[in-house]
Amino acid sequence: MSLSILIPTFNDECHALVSALALQAQAVEGLQWEILVADDGSTDPHVVAANKRIEQLEHCTYIIRCENSGRAAIRNFLAQKAQYERLLFVDADMKVVKADFVQRYLDCDGTVIYGGYTVGKGTRDNLRYLYERASEPAQTAERRAMKPYQDFHTSNFMIQRTLMLSTPLDERFRHYGYEDVLFGKQFQEKGIRIHHIDNPTGFYTFEDNAHFVAKTEEGLRTLYQFRDELTGYSHLLQVVNKLQRLHLVRPLQWLFRLSGSALRRNLCGNRPSLLFFRCYKLGYFLSQDHI
Repeated sequence: MSLSILIPTFNDECHALVSALALQAQAVEGLQWEILVADDGSTDPHVVAANKRIEQLEHCTYIIRCENSGRAAIRNFLAQKAQYERLLFVDADMKVVKADFVQRYLDCDGTVIYGGYTVGKGTRDNLRYLYERASEPAQTAERRAMKPYQDFHTSNFMIQRTLMLSTPLDERFRHYGYEDVLFGKQFQEKGIRIHHIDNPTGFYTFEDNAHFVAKTEEGLRTLYQFRDELTGYSHLLQVVNKLQRLHLVRPLQWLFRLSGSALRRNLCGNRPSLLFFRCYKLGYFLSQDHI
């Protein structure tokens, strides 16, 4: 039995995560294992220095890449570097919350397995925390299995290396968002089942509101860029299609031009509204050119 644990990172300190995963892997009798961490051109020298300690851990490798290649390319790179057939991808900003996290994956049969995530403690003035907490009920394995290809994310999943190499993430996705959604679509088109299990990692890192809004905007621009390919795999695109049929797009674009700045100020402030967040996302997407 063997396992490659693969962690892409960009400006995230992940020595603690690697240590926790290494301890679990060591505890599995007879397991051949490795942990590869690939730094995708981090710009924070303090993070890079802290992560260099990973090299001191047994069976662990820290790879520094000088240029940022994007969320898709860095995962494909890790799959190519891995030496074992089972690949377990974990995002660097996640936390191990199950004492048998690694063993649970090893006990599963399946080509692609997604474990989900759980949300840690946060404050009600943090938009990312409010958003993730509101989304958490839909993250159970039972709920995810209802839409197995749409509700798949690359933050915590296991896949066979041969499949990852033959069906890599689309490296056109250089900016934030939706590379995992198209990944799920590729699996469905190839008839590859995604197994959903309750084996979450913990989401405990919540960026400040301004950074989260900017990241959301980046993701919406990505969605707009690949909207034709992601039709049927995004709830927002379904809403937009209905609005187009009802000839409501232009009125809403006009309304967003009037209210968008005020909505954004609320979201970046200390009393952000999830309702305003949903409205802002729709308005921002509609404001993109040529829709």
